[in-house]
Amino acid sequence: MQRVIAAEELGARTAKRAVLAGLCAVLVGIGLARFAYTPLIPALIEAGWFAPSQAAYLGAANLAGYLAGALLAQRMAASATAPTVLRAMMLLATATFFAGALPLSFLWYFLWRFAAGLAGGALMALAAPAVLPLVPAHRRGLAGGVIFAGVGLGIVASGTLVPLLLRADLVLTWCALGALAMLLTSLSWGGWPGRSAGGRDRAPASPPAKGHAGAQLKSLYLSYALNAVGLVPHMVFLVDFIARDLGQGLAVGAQYWVLFGVGAVLGPIVLGRLADTVGFRRALRLAFVIQAAAVLLPVISVGTEALMLSSLIVGAFVPGIVPLVLGRVQAIAKQGDSHQQAAWSRATAAFALGQAAAAYGLSYLFATGIGYPVLYAVGAGALILALAVDFAAGMRAARPSSP
Repeated sequence: MQRVIAAEELGARTAKRAVLAGLCAVLVGIGLARFAYTPLIPALIEAGWFAPSQAAYLGAANLAGYLAGALLAQRMAASATAPTVLRAMMLLATATFFAGALPLSFLWYFLWRFAAGLAGGALMALAAPAVLPLVPAHRRGLAGGVIFAGVGLGIVASGTLVPLLLRADLVLTWCALGALAMLLTSLSWGGWPGRSAGGRDRAPASPPAKGHAGAQLKSLYLSYALNAVGLVPHMVFLVDFIARDLGQGLAVGAQYWVLFGVGAVLGPIVLGRLADTVGFRRALRLAFVIQAAAVLLPVISVGTEALMLSSLIVGAFVPGIVPLVLGRVQAIAKQGDSHQQAAWSRATAAFALGQAAAAYGLSYLFATGIGYPVLYAVGAGALILALAVDFAAGMRAARPSSP
């Protein structure tokens, strides 16, 4: 009996260390490597390192790298152990900060911003699936929420820590971020499980699922991509909408961005716990509805309370939607851990595609003179469509198979 209890305690400690490693990975690869760049853009321009248009292209390089990382993650996991890939990607993300302290050329920066996105995409695709098999099924929603709270922690840091560091020096800011990433990487180093949940050292390449499961996964990928479209108006335009369009100034816009980040810290944990209670499918459908209402709210009202509520809720779902979709992937792709990991990599790539397409598409629409209310309406419409796709997939799955 004592041996059983000791084994359970050891398993619980191992799971907690693995969840902490997953949190560190997401914080480094997404929270810092992506979102810490946003408040650095004005400093890069003011220091004469890059022109405004070049700084924008560097941001696009990160999105392209993120898509590449999501697409290549499964191949990386098939050629090496998951812990090896995860550690390598965290080291790569850490290196990008120190490289950012050297303004050697635009090409140099472009390649390193692409590398930051590549590391972030791979970490997002591989970290949680490597960790969650160690967690009891009834607590995986909460554990996934803790892991993806790293996105929100990065957003909060980007709105608080980076401006303070920039008061000293731009080079120092990059190096301080690199030191923080190195600390988080070392903290996570021994926390990764030594083997995949299936007991294999390497994750074999896995073909797409077929039949009902394959159709459901494809519908989930589409819904997830549409969800990314719905989040882009807030992720890209929120601060500018408040600062310039509403005439409230950059300082006020930055306050709403910090509130957005607070929501991103709390959202994954709250939504993960909700999924453990009501199930991932119900939680996901409820998420589509709430997001659509929150994204549309600035079209209805631009009062302080409405903008605060919209910022907080949408911020909560930027990382909060991730554990919900991951839970659905694991529920649908039941063939084994390698199939689940492959399906999650494809889902991550679908989100990256939707995000990049919406960022460029909505920017083009805005450049043509279309106002912000239309952009938010488009985002809300994409979320309603995501809900419709999910309901349609559920109805198809419920039909009896033909004899």
